[in-house]
Amino acid sequence: MSNRRNFVKSGLLAGLSAAVLPAASNAEMLLLAPKKGWKHWVWTNPNLKDTEQELAERYQKYYEAGIRGMFFENDSEKHFRAAKAQKLEAHRWIWTMNRGEKPLLEAHPEWYAVNRKGESCADHPPYVNYYRWLCPSREEVKQYLENDYANALKKDYVDGIHLDYVRFCDVILPVNLWDNYKIVQTSELPEYDYCYCKVCKAAYKTEHGIDIDTVQFPEASPSWRLFRYQRVNKVVERLTKVANTYKKSITAAVFPTPDIAHRNVKQDWVNWNISGVCPMIYHGFYKENVAWIGQAVAEGIKALNGKFPLYAGLYMPDFKNDGEVQQGIENALNNGAAGISLFGHVSDGVLAVLKTASEKIAYRKT
Repeated sequence: MSNRRNFVKSGLLAGLSAAVLPAASNAEMLLLAPKKGWKHWVWTNPNLKDTEQELAERYQKYYEAGIRGMFFENDSEKHFRAAKAQKLEAHRWIWTMNRGEKPLLEAHPEWYAVNRKGESCADHPPYVNYYRWLCPSREEVKQYLENDYANALKKDYVDGIHLDYVRFCDVILPVNLWDNYKIVQTSELPEYDYCYCKVCKAAYKTEHGIDIDTVQFPEASPSWRLFRYQRVNKVVERLTKVANTYKKSITAAVFPTPDIAHRNVKQDWVNWNISGVCPMIYHGFYKENVAWIGQAVAEGIKALNGKFPLYAGLYMPDFKNDGEVQQGIENALNNGAAGISLFGHVSDGVLAVLKTASEKIAYRKT
């Protein structure tokens, strides 16, 4: 499993429970039902030891269960082509703002985000060593990312790109992790609050006429918060143009609700113009029950107002059994999700309940 998801597995996902939203009515559900059926996805890191036969069998089972696309964290032409041979879309899943690759880090330490204490992610990574966040205000960073994603998109076996870590660093962790890191985060602490580099501060002063260094409590400034949402939004705009150039789709893994995304990682995914979004509604990390999956989906669907599809991201280890998985899938689909994105071990039991839940709800809507 990748570092990206090991980090999730450790519980280092900041968040508080979303407000409880009422389930949609039957009439509203009929409007939310996809016209061409559900579209389910799987996040995975391809195992290069997989054989062609194993891949053909696996992806055929996926397709039969209703899965229609794969997000591959690494580039493996064998896996991409095997998925496509079974009528699955094959998308390249790439980290965006969290980029600690050694050559980049050594060549351009000045590109990295700076916290309110003046410390750079280049040599003071927050929480864990691989947390190396780029500054979204720098033109050089945006150009670097454009080139990186273009290199993936130009390959004929890649159907689209999937953005991850397209945000700022987590500024607040769940309270149950405070003891683990010997911190108390009843407020936004300066060592986790980004980005205060000279480029960000100069751009903010130009746009808003305010020197952020003169603001007593910058973490409480609405305009400074909005400015940082927009910094990431502009990165997404640039990458969307790249995807459009290649006539391929662009999706993103995001925090579970617009409220949590805004508050904890300064991510404004509702205002992106992409092909679809996969909120990581990992209920276990927020100490919520399975019912919260539906509530989180409802919040996202309401905020998007039909702008693009929402695919509910579910984390398999959060569920006690396949029955709970089915419950989670039904909660998501009943509240307007266009499909499910699965992370973790996708067993035959999970495939069976995915198919059962999808057919059950589709039947209900006819």
